[in-house]
Amino acid sequence: MSRRKARELAFKVLFQVDQVQAEPRQAYEYLLEDTPLAEKDREFAWSLVEGTVGKLNNIDDVLAGLSKEWSVKRMSSVDRNLLRLAAYEIMYHAGSNPVVAIDEALEISKRYSEPASVGFINAILDRIKDMKLG
Repeated sequence: MSRRKARELAFKVLFQVDQVQAEPRQAYEYLLEDTPLAEKDREFAWSLVEGTVGKLNNIDDVLAGLSKEWSVKRMSSVDRNLLRLAAYEIMYHAGSNPVVAIDEALEISKRYSEPASVGFINAILDRIKDMKLG
């Protein structure tokens, strides 16, 4: 459960960066005040934020290629940032389990997004997983 909290924290940071161009580290520190996490989970959350921001253009290119009906900018900000986070974890994060990353993104989407978005997010992330494993 603490890894989910770490992913949720990372998602919230990415959302703030996307919506109000917040500085990632500042947003992370601010949100961490209300999210008690063990040190290893804090490090995990920050690694997700830092990695996603660092690979944002590559990730957005992949998302754009897989969601032909929707440009990345047309996606809801919640969906866009959940996809970015999970895509980073699947494609780049050392030791990640793609199935776990997808499941966690779906659980977070159930909390913050529209019910119809779960299927969309699942389809895109499954394709990313298949690209990585294939």
